[in-house]
Amino acid sequence: MAAISGVRAVAGALLRAQGRGAWRTLSTSATPQQTTRRQTEKPEGVFKVTMLPGDGVGPELMHSVKEVFKAAGVPVEFDEHHLSEVQNMASELKLDEVVDSMKESKVAIIGKIHTPMEYKGELASYDMRLRRKLDLFANVVHVNSLPGYKTRHNNLDLVIIREQTEGEYSSLEHESVKGVIECLKIITRDKSQRIAKFAFDYATKKGRSKVTAVHKANIMKLGDGLFLQCCEEVAELYPKIKFDTMIIDNCCMQLVQDPHQFDVLVMPNLYGNIIDNLAAGLVGGAGVVPGESYSAEYAVFEMGARHPFAQAVGRNIANPTAMLLSAANMLRHLNLEHHSNMISDAVKRVIKVGKVRTRDMGGYSTTSDFIKSVIDNLHPHYGV
Repeated sequence: MAAISGVRAVAGALLRAQGRGAWRTLSTSATPQQTTRRQTEKPEGVFKVTMLPGDGVGPELMHSVKEVFKAAGVPVEFDEHHLSEVQNMASELKLDEVVDSMKESKVAIIGKIHTPMEYKGELASYDMRLRRKLDLFANVVHVNSLPGYKTRHNNLDLVIIREQTEGEYSSLEHESVKGVIECLKIITRDKSQRIAKFAFDYATKKGRSKVTAVHKANIMKLGDGLFLQCCEEVAELYPKIKFDTMIIDNCCMQLVQDPHQFDVLVMPNLYGNIIDNLAAGLVGGAGVVPGESYSAEYAVFEMGARHPFAQAVGRNIANPTAMLLSAANMLRHLNLEHHSNMISDAVKRVIKVGKVRTRDMGGYSTTSDFIKSVIDNLHPHYGV
């Protein structure tokens, strides 16, 4: 009983902490292109961007980004930091250094920071702790078919928006009695309203017509019930956007059978993690889908389906498409439209032509081959 009371006290403290200032953050309406205006107002000069290569093939993918940026003449300077639990390069000091860099740059590009399964006395991974410190509450994954690359479903264009600061990833677990583990799922009104408003603001800004709230309120009547209620309340404020709801298990089936019915989907943390990966598989896998995470102040650009691809490390076979498209989205966020379009168009041209494709896309080309082809498509006479 003492253990249960202790956990309840921790949960209560967490809820109170989450409640403070949440409406202030919501009122800032942290839509994707609005979170770093102070930096983007600068008309000229070099933009500082925080870089975290991460684990697995992350360093190789970041090298690809640097090579393409150099060839494209992108006015960005990277402040590179290394944070890795599996390489014993993680500590509170390193985490604080990353946060300090973000406070200055406001923008970051990151690889996958792998989370070991072994429990070593700390439940929250460094990846989760970083996202909490920066309050990166909204994860956005745009699942878009690539012209020239055929999959079972073509011409897909849907957006998955995931709340990523609470839910099942709240790191509140304990063993109440021997052999019985309790894991707390935290759902708050403030954060549910905030992510719902973000989803509807995103749909409005991007000219989209429908938002679908994904839940499991038929079973988790209070937790997911509160999330669903908040989405319904926010939906009333956006009469021009169609709103519907769908249970998570049905949503998985519908995405496989008929993904074209979806436009913008909004959901709690764990469901979003699963749906991100499922949807990425519809258009070619984790190597081709970019992602981004936002707070009211910061923007982080990353792969849409987060995988370290440890089996590909050092083999020069990783697909850099997702990271390059994410980097292009970052440049658009910085109002570097010309450079953004130059890079994204070059990547898409390489894929559409189909002569240079990595193994995950059915080809035999190396990472270096792909990058060379992208650079050649930035400037047809580059290197001649």
